[in-house]
Amino acid sequence: MNQKVLKENNYDLICVGGGIMSATLALMLKLIDPKIKIIIFEKLGEVSKESSGAWNNAGTGHSALCELNYTPENADGSIDISKAIEIFSQFETSKQFWAYLVDQKLIKYPENFIHSVPHHSWVQGDDNINFLKKRFEILSQTPMFEKMKFSENLEKLKEWIPLIAKGRENEKMAATRMEIGTEVNFEALSQQYFKVLEEQFNVPVLRNTDVLDVDPDETLEWTVEAQNLDSGKVTYYDAEHVFIGAGGGALPLLQKVEIEEKDGYGGFPVDGQWLVCKNREVIDQHWAKVYSKAGPDAPPMSTPHLDTRYIKGKKELLFGPFAGFTTKFLKEGSKLDFPKSINKENIPSMWGVFWHNLPLTKYLMKQVTLDHSDRMEDLRVFIKDARPEDWELKVAGKRVQIIKKDEEEGGILEFGTDVVHSKDGSITALLGASPGASVAVSIMLNVINIAFPEKIKSKEWEEKLSKMIPFWNKEIEENITEFKKVQANSSKKLELEVLH
Repeated sequence: MNQKVLKENNYDLICVGGGIMSATLALMLKLIDPKIKIIIFEKLGEVSKESSGAWNNAGTGHSALCELNYTPENADGSIDISKAIEIFSQFETSKQFWAYLVDQKLIKYPENFIHSVPHHSWVQGDDNINFLKKRFEILSQTPMFEKMKFSENLEKLKEWIPLIAKGRENEKMAATRMEIGTEVNFEALSQQYFKVLEEQFNVPVLRNTDVLDVDPDETLEWTVEAQNLDSGKVTYYDAEHVFIGAGGGALPLLQKVEIEEKDGYGGFPVDGQWLVCKNREVIDQHWAKVYSKAGPDAPPMSTPHLDTRYIKGKKELLFGPFAGFTTKFLKEGSKLDFPKSINKENIPSMWGVFWHNLPLTKYLMKQVTLDHSDRMEDLRVFIKDARPEDWELKVAGKRVQIIKKDEEEGGILEFGTDVVHSKDGSITALLGASPGASVAVSIMLNVINIAFPEKIKSKEWEEKLSKMIPFWNKEIEENITEFKKVQANSSKKLELEVLH
């Protein structure tokens, strides 16, 4: 390697991937310490076009207000709300950071990326209604969910979700409603981040640049080999810290990194698809995010939902997600991504996951064979009179679910996110999907804690973080009065509607 080139390209942090995760990490660090030297690489010609892309992301501000898979029912019939509390807290952390950016005039128009959209859980049948009622009763006792509403009354449901309630006079159903729900365009948000990073903090964001390898060098740093896809030129960059936040592209790159912590990790790619409404009259009848229960063999990520979206300033209506098997880890990836990711270290994990998830395999095979009429039947569970000519299929993003070692089963399939890192924290990689973008701020706080453990404990960093994100290191339940003030301020700064 050309040591002179390395010397000229020396950074404190290299971020791989031009999406919401890298942008969040880079911006947070620059706000804490403007002198920190950061560079970002993105393989595509534009940032935020893969997992962060508006059509590739559910857009739900995941805060456990309506997602039933975050409140599983135990064998004894009790409801576990611990995950819901955690995700609610994490999303509030994101809102606080966004509100700070607006307050500092780094983001001028919050309506470009966030809107108030009520969140509903909706179920049918006695068993599901009983579950939803128990969920409501336990959640509404907490200060975070105390404003949750529950109803089995048809007239009330017609008021909340008219498109779904229409024609159901003789059916048993119920819904909950949280009016502080949000719809977030993470593509628009991360593009604003990159604009601030490039224009105000002079952070280089190299597009059309593929990171080929990450190697340790002789000075306790990392050397990143990057290729300009336009010219073919390969350049080497040194950094004390590397963050791999490349969505589906993170695993193949992590597997090249010489750290033992990567061993046993694999990825299971799933293709996402939406039915998108083309009829403006239908779109105008729905203003909500409505989540229901996934089928018996369906994975949590397949929880069906009917969503109001705002994309490029236009109100849209989507239903899904529908899944499909893919061997690509990215929309712009290769069909060899999945087979090339299998190696001797993760074969036991992969086999264990396959053997213990046969229903998932069966589910995906069934999804692959669906045609438009089949998908319309699924949609009619939500909208009874849905017409096939009003809807079209749109391919969404790829989701690479985490496969990791497990002593009992060989390997387990996880549906969250995982930060894999070296012992010294100098290299971190983010694997996984949902709730992903919604809790990016919380995840990046974790990354900062791993990568800069001494600095984050310093008085200077603590004070700056507390100013940016008041509850970054506080528990909501122990500081209710203060939290409600902070929450109200976030809503005001983000111009979110206060509904009654």
